[in-house]
Amino acid sequence: MKLIIQIPCYNEADTLAGVINDLPDELEGIDEIEYLVVDDGSTDGTAEVARELGVHHRVSLGSNHGLAVAFLAGIKKCLELGADIIVNTDGDNQYQSDCIRDLVAPVLESRLDIVVGARPIETIEHFSWPKKKLQRIGSLVVRQFSGTDIPDTTSGFRAYSAAAAMRLHVFNRYTYTLETIIQAGHMNMRIGHVPVKVNPKTRDSRLIASIPVYVWRSISIILRSYVMYKPLRTFFYFSLAPGFAGVVLYLRFLYFFFIKGSGAGHVQSLILGTMLLIVSFLLLSLGILGDLISANRRLIQDSLFATRWESYKKSRAAQDRLQQQE
Repeated sequence: MKLIIQIPCYNEADTLAGVINDLPDELEGIDEIEYLVVDDGSTDGTAEVARELGVHHRVSLGSNHGLAVAFLAGIKKCLELGADIIVNTDGDNQYQSDCIRDLVAPVLESRLDIVVGARPIETIEHFSWPKKKLQRIGSLVVRQFSGTDIPDTTSGFRAYSAAAAMRLHVFNRYTYTLETIIQAGHMNMRIGHVPVKVNPKTRDSRLIASIPVYVWRSISIILRSYVMYKPLRTFFYFSLAPGFAGVVLYLRFLYFFFIKGSGAGHVQSLILGTMLLIVSFLLLSLGILGDLISANRRLIQDSLFATRWESYKKSRAAQDRLQQQE
């Protein structure tokens, strides 16, 4: 059983040593533990620090692409290296590494495919009151949209089985945390959480440089992810308001036409009602088309998973042969 701990980094030269030195080099049920640093275009010598620390594997993206891109690049490399379990942690030394044991346990026991480390948000001293409230509200919204019970949806401290990692697709460059939970929920992957502990603050968050921008980006990611997996339901809900308003205006016109005998003076209701019903029909049509596209996307994802799984098995077989020769 091979575990690879990946660390997406952007200018983490000052904190990377603390992260690496605290990582476990052995765990019960794990035969091999390796570390991988993904350098997302750092300009402070993060890659050199990783090399000096003896990190087993390093991936350099050349320029800054964003956390989500770095995360996926790390996942891809871990799978190429034959990882059975992948743990993702942050380069700012936010999470206590001794909790990795708790993260991987449900995956080792085949109870879960994805395990999210839930931080004690309410007791973290360096989290401001607005940030705590945003975390709570955001996690509640994600739970509703994903059908999961993850209490800390923005936590990047996670463990993935190889099969679950192969199914991950992130379409935004900002962050992977919200989108992957919604994706896991709608793809019926077994996702759960365990409590984890955090270290004292080492630097300000780069994702929440501005609360309004963070809220806007998070909302857009959640809505886009939900629409991607539930397009028919989403557009059906959107079509209800104009459809209902259109029917009311039609009934208003009919009331005056048949009951009051003065329908000629209420043609505006008829015209506006017609326009609203057309809008409602178009929205519903978009939902049907989106559902058809979604079905096609699921087929493509299944084909991509099968291809990745075959490549993964070949990689593992090649590594096993090399070990036997040694």
